[in-house]
Amino acid sequence: MKVLLPNIQLKIAGLLIGAILLVSAVYASIVFGVIHTSWRTLLEAYTNFSGTNEHIVIREARIPRALIAVAVGMCLGICGVLIQALTRNPMADVGILGINAGASLVIVIAVAFFSVSTLTALTWIGFFGAALSGIAVYALGSLGREGATPLKLTLAGAAMYALASSFTQGILLIRESAMEEVLFWLAGSVAGRKLDVLVSVLPYMAVAIAASFVIAGPMNTLRLGEDVARGVGQRTALVKVAAGLLIVILAGSSIAVAGPISFIGLIIPHIARAIVGIDMRWMVAYSALLGAILLLLADIAARFVAMPKELPIGVMTALLGAPFFIYAARKGAAQS
Repeated sequence: MKVLLPNIQLKIAGLLIGAILLVSAVYASIVFGVIHTSWRTLLEAYTNFSGTNEHIVIREARIPRALIAVAVGMCLGICGVLIQALTRNPMADVGILGINAGASLVIVIAVAFFSVSTLTALTWIGFFGAALSGIAVYALGSLGREGATPLKLTLAGAAMYALASSFTQGILLIRESAMEEVLFWLAGSVAGRKLDVLVSVLPYMAVAIAASFVIAGPMNTLRLGEDVARGVGQRTALVKVAAGLLIVILAGSSIAVAGPISFIGLIIPHIARAIVGIDMRWMVAYSALLGAILLLLADIAARFVAMPKELPIGVMTALLGAPFFIYAARKGAAQS
């Protein structure tokens, strides 16, 4: 595979360029929208706050929205790299493996049968649902003498997705009153979230992101095959469990904050792989940057597609991801 940035110097330069693009995307996310602002308005909102609509929008809506998109995009990008490496499936992400569907099911149950309505409560319930579904998928994929294998994990994720989605639709049909409360959350969105929601799960995100860089080296060895990894003394079961735990934390915290957003974890690892190759250490770094940039750009586009209304960001990522999924699937079929 031809790599766009083949040496360390170019890869470091690419990270610097990515950081500049990320800052630019954050700035665009803050100033562009239905209410157009500028860098002067942004500066005045914190140095000379006067209570105007522009100042309130920047401080109460745009800044939290941009920061949440950055954090969620980083988590989903890294999560996609880990999932695809662990399952050895280039088509895998949190949506396809059923983690999103499991979290959505738990949220719908909480709203429909227990009348949970506060965003803080739904945040932690979503986190719990993602963790529960992730553990269930790993447990199902580990059944049998040979333990967790890429094929079994993929099949377990597909089964979880089908089961959870069916139950979710059935509950929403029975309890129509719950549909309006959860519909926007089910589509995935970074709009309308307060910074408190992000702050509550930020420690988990930070620890998981840092740990992903630590586990990237062992994951490189594991990708060579379990026999090779064991031959060099690696405890493969421990690496798999650690990677699975990080996937659950990254996916769970993202779903808790923004709802189920699919395809970021599918698209980003492919782009990162084309830029820096298959080294997991570089892929994790690039996927964090690219995931944040892509989610910010998708959020900006969602504001203008149906202006003055906004599309949920999950719809925009689906519009981007579905064609990419078809392309990647056809390319994989052609190479097999």
